[in-house]
Amino acid sequence: MAEKLAPEKRHSFIHGGQKVFEWDQTLEEVNIYITLPPNVPKKLFYCKIQSKHVEVGIKGNPPYLNHDLACPVKIDSSFWTLEDDTLHMTLQKRDKGQTWSSPILGEGQLDPYSADLEQKRLMLQRFQEENPGFDFSQAQFSGNCPDPRTFMGGIHTD
Repeated sequence: MAEKLAPEKRHSFIHGGQKVFEWDQTLEEVNIYITLPPNVPKKLFYCKIQSKHVEVGIKGNPPYLNHDLACPVKIDSSFWTLEDDTLHMTLQKRDKGQTWSSPILGEGQLDPYSADLEQKRLMLQRFQEENPGFDFSQAQFSGNCPDPRTFMGGIHTD
């Protein structure tokens, strides 16, 4: 059932007409996918994840990505891998259930409609997690969707 509530598609961060990266999120993490340039040895790529900043690049060159994160992450459970032609960063949200409108502070924000869909999807994930015997994948919200972090009686997961 939880698979039905997984991200349906990745969001793209476009800058200057070019795709910088794609990303998606769950209740607990934000995933960033960067397509690697061809013909560069994998051992030259690096990624530095800090609680509120990320840097990605090729050793000996200016960083490809060098930005503050929109929200803080847990460094000890965030990591990166190289998979085929993609650098995949998994950022563990410090505040579980927080809906990110972009991984990068002030850049590539989701439009209001997409942000609302993300918040609703995370809310359904939260319902599913806390009520494993039920299938919420077809549930619909009417009106505004509450914050996934605080939806039941002000319960916080910080």
